[in-house]
Amino acid sequence: MRILLISGISGSGKSVALNVVEDAGFYCVDNLPPSLLPELVKTLISEGIQSAAMAIDSRSAHLLTSLPDTVQTLRAEGHEVKILFLTASTESLVARFSETRRSHPLSHRLQKDQPMGDRLSLTECIQEEREILATIQFLAHVIDTSNLSANKLREWVKNIIQIQHSPLTLMFESFAFKIGVPLDADFVFDVRMLPNPYYDLQLRPLTGRDQPVIHFLDEQAMVQELYRDIQQFIEKWLPNFKHDNRSYLTVAIGCTGGQHRSVFMVEKLAEYFEDKEQVLVRHRRLG
Repeated sequence: MRILLISGISGSGKSVALNVVEDAGFYCVDNLPPSLLPELVKTLISEGIQSAAMAIDSRSAHLLTSLPDTVQTLRAEGHEVKILFLTASTESLVARFSETRRSHPLSHRLQKDQPMGDRLSLTECIQEEREILATIQFLAHVIDTSNLSANKLREWVKNIIQIQHSPLTLMFESFAFKIGVPLDADFVFDVRMLPNPYYDLQLRPLTGRDQPVIHFLDEQAMVQELYRDIQQFIEKWLPNFKHDNRSYLTVAIGCTGGQHRSVFMVEKLAEYFEDKEQVLVRHRRLG
């Protein structure tokens, strides 16, 4: 059975992700207590359902410690289990809660060091939720939804549910340093020292996917040297992540605007590794 567990920080887009997989034909359950997962899987199989998605979040905090073992058991039984974790910067989350005027799920908890009953602030709720869900995040494919449109999130979730079952998925992601380093990155490489096509007026409106920009960067010896260094670094350390039973590894490449150099490098690395690993590509700043 295909099982997708969706978790993450409140306000990061879990509802959007759950709607996407429901539209893709998955049987969906929101706010499932993790202890009920094995029995639910058995029930769904008996009903002939082969794809299911369950949203699990901090509302089941006291039950989350058993989730890693449950996932391992389900995989040992032959089920394909993927975990998707959505997160965002605290600033983005605060802005979203302010816009919707909704309260955080943990907002009714009392501060531990305030016996008189002062409630947690929104920022404190977000920080506590990060700590509660840290174990799940380590096991999951992480998407940082900060400054990410709902349409792009839908696109990325669709890509995740379409990939074939693989021991490890290698994600290459381009981003703009002027916007900020994505929270979902395991490794971050800075390519801002490379010659910038932006200063060529003919190349400025193009991207690192366009042939004129590719030709411009391919001719630079510094670009080729940095590409080889990053490629060799990933090849050297990738086996260790597989040995650690990691399901996902995200390599983020950043330049100033996230349009030319980082996009070029991501595409070049993805092309090299796609014959060796399960590869996905993301470009945060491209439409």
